[in-house]
Parts: sequence; structure tokens; C-alpha cells
Amino acid sequence: MIALGLFNYWAVILLMMVGFYTLIARGNLVKKLIGLNIFQTSVIMLYVSMGKVAGGTAPILVEGAEHVVYSNPIPHVLMLTAIVVGVATTALGLSLVVRINEAFGTVEDDELRDESL
Repeated sequence: MIALGLFNYWAVILLMMVGFYTLIARGNLVKKLIGLNIFQTSVIMLYVSMGKVAGGTAPILVEGAEHVVYSNPIPHVLMLTAIVVGVATTALGLSLVVRINEAFGTVEDDELRDESL
């Protein structure tokens, strides 16, 4: 019964495993990038869900308010940075895949490995 209360962690684990499996098992470089994006998204979801405080409010000081529970904004701010880095990584990866396709005529890693030998 306690496992049902931790739905967000189960969703993160499921997404991590889907992304990791796609990254490892697929030979297409574009599919590998999609798996990497799914994995990155699951990590971002993990940090954002851990930063949520039940009954918490934005950390804005209000006069006369005592015993107020504030949410920590640091995980959310760090994940905004992670999103920007993820977009940049995806853009660079896709540009490399396009360049590899132009040079070798394929984006399958086993075919690329055979051509390099």
C-alpha cells in the first residue's frame, strides 16, 4: 500500500529504464538521442518531485505570517538549467547525426562500425 503513495518515483524509474533501454538497445543514432532525452526528462522529473513540499508556498516573506512552510526553489532553478543543457545537448547531437549521415550515408551504428574497419 505504501508503494502506491510513491507514484512519482515509480514513474521516474519507468521512464529511466525506457530511456536507458532505448539508449543501449537501439542502433539508430536518432533513437539513441531520443532515449537520452527520455532519460534526462526522468531525472528532471525526479528532482522537481523531490523539491515539492506538501502544503508549501513560494518563499516570499510576508509580515505577520508565522509558522509558514516554504518550498525550496533551488531544485526547480537547477532543473531549468538542466533543461537548457539538455536542449543544447540534443541540438549538438542532432547536428552530429546529420553530419555523420552526410559523410557515411547511414545513421546505424553497426554499419558505421563496419565502415570504420
